[in-house]
Amino acid sequence: MTHTNTSYLKLWLFVLAVAFILMVTIGMRMTLGLFVQPLVNTTTLSIAQVSLAIAITQLMWGVSQPLSGALSDRFGTWTVLWVGTTMLVIGWLLTSFFPTQWGLLLGMGVLVALGMGAGSWSILMSLIANRLPERMRGTASGVANAGGSFGQFVFAPMLQGLISLPAVGWKGAMWVLAAWAVLILPTARWLTHGMTAPQTVPLVAHASHDSIKKAIKQAVKNRNYILLHLGFATCGFHVAFLATHLPTEIALCGLPVSVASTSLAIVGIANLVGSLIVGWCVGRWRNKSILATLYAIRVGLIAVYIFMPRTDMNFYIFAAGLGLTWLATVPPTAALTGKLFGTRYLATLFGLTLLSHQIGGFLGAYLGGKAIVVFGDYGWMWYADLGLAGLAAILNWAIREPKIKK
Repeated sequence: MTHTNTSYLKLWLFVLAVAFILMVTIGMRMTLGLFVQPLVNTTTLSIAQVSLAIAITQLMWGVSQPLSGALSDRFGTWTVLWVGTTMLVIGWLLTSFFPTQWGLLLGMGVLVALGMGAGSWSILMSLIANRLPERMRGTASGVANAGGSFGQFVFAPMLQGLISLPAVGWKGAMWVLAAWAVLILPTARWLTHGMTAPQTVPLVAHASHDSIKKAIKQAVKNRNYILLHLGFATCGFHVAFLATHLPTEIALCGLPVSVASTSLAIVGIANLVGSLIVGWCVGRWRNKSILATLYAIRVGLIAVYIFMPRTDMNFYIFAAGLGLTWLATVPPTAALTGKLFGTRYLATLFGLTLLSHQIGGFLGAYLGGKAIVVFGDYGWMWYADLGLAGLAAILNWAIREPKIKK
């Protein structure tokens, strides 16, 4: 094997390490909804209280994105990852031992959220952008993003199986998640210290607070960046609403809990395919066009779902369709941010778009719980989701992005 081939292999091992961390953190975040019914059925918590805690988790995960990105830009990736992983472990344990409103808000809503956020897209996509040659970035980001999708595929049936075991239950499932979080540390250590692949893009010295602040000021004055934020916020509403409330929607239809975990797993495996396809498309087509197309597909899927019979097979078909677009919006959003402002402060600037995504996510998770309390079903939420997906398609189409040079 030549030196070039060896270096190329090490770069792809680097991408797979990123994908593993995303598998753990995104797999956890996308299966939080499986805890809703067990908590409501075995504690004094109501569905509105659990929905609020998960909504706070979504919001704080969003807050962690620009925060983790800025801290990584200034102090280094390893520092942020090990602190975040420690918080993630403590958060799951705290939630399991104190299943009260405040225990849920502190454990899951703050510690788990910040821990998952530290090992998520803002930092890891920035690593890919800064360590890989430009020709590899689109496909590599798709592969890394597929790791998060695979995490949903793995964690959904695993958690449902653990929760259904009387000897384990939802508490034991949270202990297992804490153990999974520990595995992030050796991977992160190798990623930041043990990786010896050639650095294709020189990493500059840690940024000062003033330089990061200047980059943010420049970005928020950019019309295209604002449109990207608004569209991504509607994406967050869609993803958080479904990830949190799809299991309850299925329960309301009188279907067994296995349909919920299977549907979430199907979403994950389908998004693995979607992420790889979209990653390949990045760099070949304009990112705004890719994003507008993904959101338009969601409009069609939701419109069909509203009128279709609620059977287990239809839920599986719906989940497969959703999965193709689920997290596939991340690579083109990250790529468009880097295209607009360069990769130096990508961790911070892409982190801010993820914050907007999670503000939408907070509303999706929280309003879904309120809808159940007030209306007894999710009818109006589906219409809101339909309208917001359409709005996201329009907003992204309005972004001014240079055409791809052939």
